[in-house]
Amino acid sequence: MALSQSLQQKLLQKLSPQQIQLMKLLQVPTANLEERIKEEMEENPALETADETHDENETETMEDFENTTDEDFENDGSEDEYDNIDISEYVSDEDDIAEYKLKDDNYPELDEKQTLPFKIESSFHEYLLDQLTMLTLDERQRKIAEQIVGSIDDDGYLRRDYGAIADDLAFRQNISATEEEIGELVKQIQQFDPPGICARELRECLLLQLERKRQEGSEVEMTINILTDYFDEFTKKHYEKIQRGLSLTNDDLKAAINQIIRLNPKPGGNIGEVNKAESYIIPDFFIHNNNNILELTLNSKNAPDLRISEGYKDMLRDYDKGSKKDRRQKEAVLFIKQKIDAAKWFIDAIKQRQNTLYTTMHSIMEYQRDFFITGDETTLKPMILKDIAERTGLDISTVSRVANSKFVQTEFGTYRLKFFFSESLSTESGEEVSTREVKKILSDMVEGESKKKPLSDERLTELLQQKGYNIARRTVAKYREQLNIPVARLRKQL
Repeated sequence: MALSQSLQQKLLQKLSPQQIQLMKLLQVPTANLEERIKEEMEENPALETADETHDENETETMEDFENTTDEDFENDGSEDEYDNIDISEYVSDEDDIAEYKLKDDNYPELDEKQTLPFKIESSFHEYLLDQLTMLTLDERQRKIAEQIVGSIDDDGYLRRDYGAIADDLAFRQNISATEEEIGELVKQIQQFDPPGICARELRECLLLQLERKRQEGSEVEMTINILTDYFDEFTKKHYEKIQRGLSLTNDDLKAAINQIIRLNPKPGGNIGEVNKAESYIIPDFFIHNNNNILELTLNSKNAPDLRISEGYKDMLRDYDKGSKKDRRQKEAVLFIKQKIDAAKWFIDAIKQRQNTLYTTMHSIMEYQRDFFITGDETTLKPMILKDIAERTGLDISTVSRVANSKFVQTEFGTYRLKFFFSESLSTESGEEVSTREVKKILSDMVEGESKKKPLSDERLTELLQQKGYNIARRTVAKYREQLNIPVARLRKQL
């Protein structure tokens, strides 16, 4: 094979480090922004908050940098960089605004609270481990029990078989345990709170909860018999077969169903930190309706007061005043400049993030103005990422990053920004309406139906078409599934 040389010209589009940093920051929700800023401040001492105070004893000096080793500096510059150091733009105070220009003594400023809600609580598994102390177990049994508790998933189920738990004990803790021994400990853990914990499947979970109520009377006993002998028929709502098999009246069956629907199918789901992310939401935006004038504000956490460390600027001033400028000092100055540059880039990225968030949300607010005024979901217009991208001049991927993880608080509730995006559907008159409008009407139809004779997908399609929506039955079925509405047979009630 002959080797040859050739010249090629390529046109490539690459993102700068600053652009990549901005893209990553856009994805960070308000709840996590403070943590991200803390991480940056830990990595870069040239970045600080405006309210930070400096201890003279802790402030680094130029001599501290001079005494460091070569490995402490990450500079790969040329000799020209050492010989042509210009620090004028780094020590200039032109960008700093005098404090008296920001305050008016006649109007004292209100303290703005920038606190985030948090929970002080133990985790779900810690809650179970605490209950282990109530069992009389030797050291070996306790380790086996801890392994069982650790195998329970977030819903409260033990979905690993006993053989797999025995293998884990043998390989990880060098404990030989039989499946029978594990099963005995499982039975003891199943008596823990909340009721139904450590079950292998749904039927066992429900039965464990009913066992705690057995003393309440014959209705509980009848319900236990239904779940024990006719669980599959019950889940498929084949009520006639259950009534024939157990000789139950309609009232008996209704009483049993009322018992079952009060049970918890996920006993671990509401304990500790399992659902912590879903238990509260920190909005990124607030929209206030002031006499039909919509006012948009950003969560104050999106606008942290960051600045360049004065201590780092002072070190550059000391260098500029000094007469002796050897290579070690120049290396230290280049290192400091790199840190200050990185801090400036981060501060600029935070400001761009604020601007991008506000611009995107303001465009969404104006596009869906009718909804933010009335709160009526049927007023939502068809809107896709491209619509907002064209209005704001931003890239579609940028709009997507903003919409994916952000929330807005309105007087009608708090919504994820993705909620306002939907495809369009044509009516008989040719008008385009939002698919969310159709879903809302579909949901209202199901809510208002007779539960003794629920509406089939075919009937729902007919009713929507009568309202002027050109929609196919398979589309109705798709929307119903997206709304987590079961098929008509499973919505039937006695």
